[in-house]
Amino acid sequence: MNEPKRYLITAALPYANGLKHIGHLAGAYLPADIYVRYLRSRKRDVAFVCGSDEHGTAIPIQAMKEGTTSQAIIDKYHNLIKENFRDLSISFDIYHRTSSPLHHQTSQDFFTALNNAGELETKETEQYFDEQANTFLADRYIKGTCPNCGFDGAYGDQCEKCGTALSPDELINPVSTLSGQPPIKKKTTHWYLPLNRHEEFLRNWIIGEHENDWRANVVGQCKSWLDGGLQPRAVTRDLDWGIKVPLPEADGKVLYVWFDAPIGYISATKQWAIDNNREWEPYWQDKDTKLVHFIGKDNIVFHCIIFPVMLKLHGNILPANVPSNEFLNLEGDKMSTSRNWKLDMQDYIDDFVKKENGGPQLVDALRYYLTQIAPETKDSEFTWKGYQDAVNNELVAIFGNFVNRAFVLMHKLTNGKVPPLHTEIMDDRDNAIIAAITRSKSNIENLLEGYKFRDALFEVIDLSRSGNKYMQEKEPWIKAKKLAEDPLAQQEIDNTLHICLQLCANLAIFINPFLPNTAQKMIHMMKVVDKMLEWENAGKTKLLSVGYSLRAPELLFRKIEDMEIQEQIQKLQNNSTPSPGVSAAAPAQEKQVELKATIQFDDFAKIDLKVGTIETAEKVEKADKLLKLSVNLGFETRTIVSGIALHFSPDEIVGKQVVVVTNLAPRKMRGIESNGMILMAEDNNGKLHFISPASVINPGSGVS
Repeated sequence: MNEPKRYLITAALPYANGLKHIGHLAGAYLPADIYVRYLRSRKRDVAFVCGSDEHGTAIPIQAMKEGTTSQAIIDKYHNLIKENFRDLSISFDIYHRTSSPLHHQTSQDFFTALNNAGELETKETEQYFDEQANTFLADRYIKGTCPNCGFDGAYGDQCEKCGTALSPDELINPVSTLSGQPPIKKKTTHWYLPLNRHEEFLRNWIIGEHENDWRANVVGQCKSWLDGGLQPRAVTRDLDWGIKVPLPEADGKVLYVWFDAPIGYISATKQWAIDNNREWEPYWQDKDTKLVHFIGKDNIVFHCIIFPVMLKLHGNILPANVPSNEFLNLEGDKMSTSRNWKLDMQDYIDDFVKKENGGPQLVDALRYYLTQIAPETKDSEFTWKGYQDAVNNELVAIFGNFVNRAFVLMHKLTNGKVPPLHTEIMDDRDNAIIAAITRSKSNIENLLEGYKFRDALFEVIDLSRSGNKYMQEKEPWIKAKKLAEDPLAQQEIDNTLHICLQLCANLAIFINPFLPNTAQKMIHMMKVVDKMLEWENAGKTKLLSVGYSLRAPELLFRKIEDMEIQEQIQKLQNNSTPSPGVSAAAPAQEKQVELKATIQFDDFAKIDLKVGTIETAEKVEKADKLLKLSVNLGFETRTIVSGIALHFSPDEIVGKQVVVVTNLAPRKMRGIESNGMILMAEDNNGKLHFISPASVINPGSGVS
């Protein structure tokens, strides 16, 4: 494949409704920054764009919580988030915002182009309306009883007690959070993007072209959506906060946030081009541009299905890759903003970076650990003990130790100058470490090009580990004691330290995309300029000139003390709040479990549990979270609607045996009468699992 003329790298726009935690950092922004820094070291034409997502219901809801205005909220958090990224060395070329006039105009022009081309359609639907507040209600403005766990404070999009994804129609006894009154259903007209028209294109593009070069989790989730059948998706909504729909008949309507947010990449590119006297069009229209979206798993559908359809219809290029990470958990539990079980970027900056003995070295310490545990293929976990071990046992004891030893011995044994290399006495160990330097370049390069940042970082650390082993085997400090009796001792010392210093120079190049502050300190010690960090220099073993004086060594990293870790764990436990309905006395570091009130056996005996076999499964129209199941119970086949569509695709559960509550009163969900409930178990990561018999048994068998 030919090298692209230019690269456009995007990282998911964070919502400006609150501080962002390290899970966000690890999911999209750090991997994007590593890739961009690598591209820059290769002197590629690259634009790295991001910005705050400032529309949608999350903003006015946060404004209500803080007793202020939506504008004040986005101004506050946009600036804080932007500063957090800067403090953690995330090197955006521009960090824009979707509240800018340029973005509003860009989004309206995009909508108008699609609408004028007949690519949008209008539909009249019924939505919840608050008569007292005289407004249509978004999902988060509706509360009611969760149909899954019975919690009476569930929102229209999710129950914060059991975590079940919901729609407003599923809530029992819904009320408006604005007035406290039950809402009514009222007709409203909206514009839709008919995704169903583009299933063949998406299937050919994602599965036909990218099944082998995109991450399996991305392709798998896309397959699930496509196999379930795509439905038209509204691009407008009734709301007073957002980008006005540019049509006279759309008074009181704004562009849906999922529609305008990804267009933020385009408006950010436009602003970057204006600021730098560049043209923006080639980055979105020239096929010689490589577009890469870095996102978390919850954004896959938007960046791999919805936005590509929008781009195709608008005449823009499509992403070459969408590296998506899974979720990062914290100390044995899912990160949760509502429960305050999280580590905000701001907290880490305040507690480590801006404290005495902090600074850039602890920025890189966090970047190192988050890359080492990056959830590239599955959920991973941040623990404070793991962070301490990574810093102390790897950054300090391996990488930092090797560099420090090389510089200390150079100053002690070769007068602080790069010694010559005596090729005539080089041995197999000398040649092996030089070969390792050359080999590492291609290994690290291939891994970075393949978005395998965790493995690439391991290669760098492993090379420094080899350097330590090489130095230990050569023992220049022992040879220094034999100078009087061994005429070759000084030459052997020279060779060892020459090779170790050239290895240090290569380590600076290799570590630069991951730990840029460390690379800067290393080239300061080596008295060389930034140009040495260019990728074309990697793998070379004549980067430092013979006889060149180098500065005295500086410790690259400091150890993380036990007290610091204990303080953070205690802080996490003290600040966290339990889930709704969970006792506050439960230990914060353990999975909190709610025990319901004791019942009598006669109460349990009223529940009729039977084994059923799922015969058919299909997505429910206009309900992303619901599957319509036909379940064979032996004596009859029933229709059951279950909110499991975000966890399972229809085709993977056909034939599955499940446990069904068969005597539950029927209820309608999206116009479909559901006659039963499938029993599920939820693990610590929020993933649902079927409760099934250990072996296949006859449908209708009782469960007791």
